[in-house]
Amino acid sequence: MLTTTGLWRQRVGYGVSDLACNLVWQMMTLYLMFYYTDVVGLAAVQVSLLFLVTRFVDGVADVAMGVIIDKTNTKWGKSRPYFLIGAIPFGLLAVLAFYVPDVGPAGKLIYAYITYIGLSIAYTMVNIPMASILPSLTSDMQERTTLATVRILFSFVGATAVSALTLPMVKVFGHGSQAQGFFWTAVIFAVVATLLFFVTFKNVEEKVKIRQEKVTVKQSFSALKGNTQWYLFATNILFMWGSYFIQQGALIYYFTYNVGRADLVSIVASIGSFVPLFGTFITPFFARMMYKRTLFMIASVINLLGIIIMLIANVNVTGLITGSVIAALGYGLRQAIYFSMQADPVDYGEWKTGINATGIMMALNGFIGKVTFAVAGAVSGLLLTWGHYVPNQTQTSSALFAIKLSYLIIPAGMVVVSMVIMYFYSLDKIYPKIRAELDARYKQEDETAKQSAAI
Repeated sequence: MLTTTGLWRQRVGYGVSDLACNLVWQMMTLYLMFYYTDVVGLAAVQVSLLFLVTRFVDGVADVAMGVIIDKTNTKWGKSRPYFLIGAIPFGLLAVLAFYVPDVGPAGKLIYAYITYIGLSIAYTMVNIPMASILPSLTSDMQERTTLATVRILFSFVGATAVSALTLPMVKVFGHGSQAQGFFWTAVIFAVVATLLFFVTFKNVEEKVKIRQEKVTVKQSFSALKGNTQWYLFATNILFMWGSYFIQQGALIYYFTYNVGRADLVSIVASIGSFVPLFGTFITPFFARMMYKRTLFMIASVINLLGIIIMLIANVNVTGLITGSVIAALGYGLRQAIYFSMQADPVDYGEWKTGINATGIMMALNGFIGKVTFAVAGAVSGLLLTWGHYVPNQTQTSSALFAIKLSYLIIPAGMVVVSMVIMYFYSLDKIYPKIRAELDARYKQEDETAKQSAAI
């Protein structure tokens, strides 16, 4: 049993891993497409294909990482070693992704493929373990919610730092050159991220009993058989995260060209990163009062309301700011409870099949998330191409409509679909029974093992 100090040491240690991830992930989500199109000079359709191909390759790496985790047995555990192994490659490739040398159009595109794929794989190496380690940190449902909440709080700190500081840092370090500014900004964020993963490695520990026998790939996938709750959860990833990725990728375009207020980009991006903290703070409180699915639905309604307000506001700055605050509050609630829910279908699968396949299930969640990010980026780029977007120029009405579709209309529709899917999620009702039976099963296994050792 951990002391209060020990609990918070682990919570913070776990939480800063997502701060580290978001220092780079938020740079990719908010600015990488803009960097490629408006700074490097790649065509929007090229960037669309780049995002699509890279994320599908990376998705395969996610599944492979899950299998690797399930096969890993070290004195540090299954997931924890990869925070140490992946930290430096992750930081290095984050820098290289925002440094594209002047090697001609074809050379730039090839370089972008190599570094972006490399960064995505390095991200997988540290991000999949961050999800898969949660069931091993505690078996207590409320403590899982607390850990997930702390993790999200730190993720918002990282995302807010990137949202608020990136463009000012680009301006300061660039001295008139956006290319130079993005490079040095990436260097700073990458160094901090690398150091934070070392902190995570030092302060988390896998305590919950997880079967240590070898698990084949076939056995890992068999744990998915009949796991209807995971199927719903996984399908929801496409629409929940799809709405977020498409909107975030279009933010800089929308306020630069549709609203004509590029100065608002950092402000709205910061709102989208900071305001969710309030929603996340209150998530554990509400999670004790209602089912997780119910809280997810309420959060989604709030998020949808904010997007609708922004849609109605058009170019009215007050309306846009108000809508972004409301949307961000709902997003914070929704994301925190989503991460808390992740471990529950894992337990459900083990309860049904007797196989613990945390790594492969979390990897598949990550794979679906990566595919969603790929499709979101591809759709955004294709919409820009369809609308005849031209960088650094006054945009046509078709280009402005394409940007509006990406930033508001499509995200709103995807939130609605997400809610429809989660309406059928019912694991909350039976989870206490599942947890009790698994704990009893573990206790019986321990007693049997002790008796065998005594013979």
